[in-house]
Amino acid sequence: DNARPHVAASTTALLNQFSWDVLTHPPYSPDLAPSDYHLFTKLKESLAGKRFQSDEEVQTAVTNWTKELAGSFYAEGISKLVSRYIKCIEIDGNYVEKD
Repeated sequence: DNARPHVAASTTALLNQFSWDVLTHPPYSPDLAPSDYHLFTKLKESLAGKRFQSDEEVQTAVTNWTKELAGSFYAEGISKLVSRYIKCIEIDGNYVEKD
């Protein structure tokens, strides 16, 4: 999507360093971005109702939450991506309902 944070030299360097595959998706497509339909939804649920005194407390809470997740959490998000891509193609790019 060529958003500045996605194509910044520091971002691409990290992607190369970790040998991560980059999945392309249309810009501004929360239906197809695993972070939007899988990760952030669960993170919001985890942080709901909590109060933080500083940015550092928020960062610690998020870091701890991600460390507690089982590997299957990430695999589930990626497997949902495949079905969402298929559904998006079938409905000619229209909105894909959240599950």
